[in-house]
Amino acid sequence: MSRYTAADIEPKWQTAWDEAGIFTAQRDPNRPKYYVLEMFPYPSGRIHMGHVRNYTMGDVIARYKSSCGFSVLHPMGWDAFGMPAENAAMAQGGHPGTWTYDNIKTMKGQMRPLGLSIDWSREFATCDPEYYGQQQAMFIDFMERGLVYRKNATVNWDPVDMTVLANEQVIDGCGWRSGAPVERRDLTQWFFKISDYSGELLDALDGLDNWPEKVRTMQANWIGRSQGLQFSFERTDGGESIEVYTTRPDTLLGASFVGISPDHPISKALEADNPEVAAKIAEMRKGGTTEEAIETAEKLGYDTGIRVKHPLDPNWELPVWIANFILMDYGTGAIFACPAHDQRDLDFCRKYDLPVKDTFLSLDDPKPVENEAFVPPKTEKVKWLDHFAGLDEATGEEAVEATVKFAEDADWGTGVEKFRLRDWGLSRQRYWGCPIPVVHCDDCGVVPEKKENLPVKLPFDEGGNPIDFSIPGNPLDRNPDWRACDCPSCGKPAQRETDTMDTFVDSSWYYARFTSPGATTPTDAEEAAYWMNVDQYIGGIEHAILHLLYSRFFARAMNICGHLPEKAREPFNALFTQGMVTHAIYKNAERTDENGRAIYHYPEDVEERDGVMVVKETGEKVKVIPSAKMSKSKNNVVDPVNIIDAFGADTARWFVLSDSPPERDVEWTASGAEAAAKHLSRVYATAAKIAEMDDADGNDEDLIRATHKAIHDVTMGIESFGFNAAIAKLYAFQNAISKSKAGGKAQKEAMRVMAQLMSPMTPHLSEEIWSMLGGAGLVAQADWPKADEAMLAEDSVTLPIQINGKRRAEISVPKDMDKAEVEKLALAEDAVIRALDGKAPKKVIVVPGRIVNVVV
Repeated sequence: MSRYTAADIEPKWQTAWDEAGIFTAQRDPNRPKYYVLEMFPYPSGRIHMGHVRNYTMGDVIARYKSSCGFSVLHPMGWDAFGMPAENAAMAQGGHPGTWTYDNIKTMKGQMRPLGLSIDWSREFATCDPEYYGQQQAMFIDFMERGLVYRKNATVNWDPVDMTVLANEQVIDGCGWRSGAPVERRDLTQWFFKISDYSGELLDALDGLDNWPEKVRTMQANWIGRSQGLQFSFERTDGGESIEVYTTRPDTLLGASFVGISPDHPISKALEADNPEVAAKIAEMRKGGTTEEAIETAEKLGYDTGIRVKHPLDPNWELPVWIANFILMDYGTGAIFACPAHDQRDLDFCRKYDLPVKDTFLSLDDPKPVENEAFVPPKTEKVKWLDHFAGLDEATGEEAVEATVKFAEDADWGTGVEKFRLRDWGLSRQRYWGCPIPVVHCDDCGVVPEKKENLPVKLPFDEGGNPIDFSIPGNPLDRNPDWRACDCPSCGKPAQRETDTMDTFVDSSWYYARFTSPGATTPTDAEEAAYWMNVDQYIGGIEHAILHLLYSRFFARAMNICGHLPEKAREPFNALFTQGMVTHAIYKNAERTDENGRAIYHYPEDVEERDGVMVVKETGEKVKVIPSAKMSKSKNNVVDPVNIIDAFGADTARWFVLSDSPPERDVEWTASGAEAAAKHLSRVYATAAKIAEMDDADGNDEDLIRATHKAIHDVTMGIESFGFNAAIAKLYAFQNAISKSKAGGKAQKEAMRVMAQLMSPMTPHLSEEIWSMLGGAGLVAQADWPKADEAMLAEDSVTLPIQINGKRRAEISVPKDMDKAEVEKLALAEDAVIRALDGKAPKKVIVVPGRIVNVVV
């Protein structure tokens, strides 16, 4: 009996799949479709175990759905523009395009041995002119529909690299690459009008039942709907009144000062006339523009000398301060400060010796505020001190409502709804991105390029002015040959826009392009109508806010412009966010490097001796830090290529799926990989032994029941993303087969079912077993087996409980229990109680004998 040798068997079946073309997606109106998509990778140069886990999960779903009769779309591409490529060109010489395409070739070569059921015929990179040319066409469509505009805006400016930085590229107030203190600078920028869709984007979250609750909450908080009061403070010097917006108008009697942003029109007017003010504001503008960066920065202020009248008492004057923690693009760029009930305001007032006045006190501990602001939950009842708006004892929610009514009745304020979400600034002053397809003409102004002239390609080194990436700033600004063009409107000499698009633009519509990657328009209507929406989207939680939010906006914009059907305004029907693959860190416990920094060792360079981890070569003791995120800087990465070479792709796939629930982190261990490899070898050995048996009859009812139970349980596991649970059932099924005394015919049938059930997880081994046992054709194309309900009949049944689409618990109930009683038991489970957090479920669906779905 031969041994299972992955190095021989896996390439053989990959060739068979390719020759049969079984993963090429076909639009078939006679079959239901299923579109599964993993967030595409950035071509950094090497895949890692996180990639393996992410793509294997998608592959399991794609293969399973194909076996169930669906026409499956499972594509792959590359999120290829961005600063890393340009930085590599700066550091190493060469061109970002060369670096990017070389990395794509390498990573694709590393991914192919995993045996993923990807339709590679649809592959593209976002830096392909064919892709970004269609992106430019959509930009022009968006301009025509008023979805994109240009204005001055405050941005993060790196004075060394001379470029705008995204918020994520500002680390502790400094540029992530240069380390220079970032400045807040006004530049003319392009924007998408995402804020116009704030309410729709927020309200639509309620319909995304198959998204993780955590992600929906993060999106809702980012959009940030608030109810408040807008009113004006009259200036004592007769100047234009200062309009403010507040979500806590009930604290107005505790006002200490009126604060305005450094970018407020009043600030800019003072700055222009007063060098002292200009110097103060310049200091305030250092650091990032994010709310988090501004909130955590040292509080800086300047008393303008302007005074305003309190709206409830014209004899009560408040000073107007410029404060660095106030954002111009939220609300009105002006606030009133109530330091007793806002820690940020309190810190500012203590620093500048401004008054602090309590407006309400705790009912349980009614003491005045000292160094910690009293900020109770809005639902907590408190004691009001001045009976403002008739308040005595009330919650914050009640007080805000009463104050808004009081102000509107007295005609000095208006209740308004606002959103935290700001328009999406997409301009980037760098080379390696999608050129913005507009032209600046002295006579016509800003004019979109003609679509027949698209794509507006990036200039390369051949001919004209060579691109020098060693000089800070945008190389496009230094390329007069590329910039010079004719105005699309009047034909006179003009200049191209040198800003390129934020890379979030590239990744905000790639899911739509995959439906027709060769189309000469952004999408093909028939293909988009058939394939959209994405039925299952899989990716990391780190993309839970911006990428998903921008993609949701883009889907709406594309629908408005005729590039996507109405149903695709929400492009992702279901979302799954997987955990990370972690690995222990091995830190030298005896020495550091010449600069005093810690020394980390690769996993293959350490071993255990007498219960202590040591460096193999030197015997130095090593401190083990368990379950840490894989990081090149900590040398705790595991190269998937080495794992495939050592054990085979199926072992890597089996391990990353089996060790823990897919939404949790999984720690890669050498012992775990070895155990997975040994189990798969046992399965192969069992199949080989059964293949040599004759086809003698002789059924074993226990084996038949075990087979149908395995079909049922594995199916349920895959459907609910419980891959580890499905694999646990496959372990049990393997044991049942190996212990069976049934005849060869029955054991072969059971083993063929084993091959089918394992096929989504270990496709190569499954094909080998299927072929060995006489299965017809390819197991990848075989119909998914169906469980005979009669073979599942027991006095009791175990029902998995799904909460918002994820398996969280299970209950055992009598098989004939009434659905209402099953629902009661399910709602009494600890996991369900925790998820509900005291609230009623939106929906409970009991499928008798199969599953309980709870929508929270």
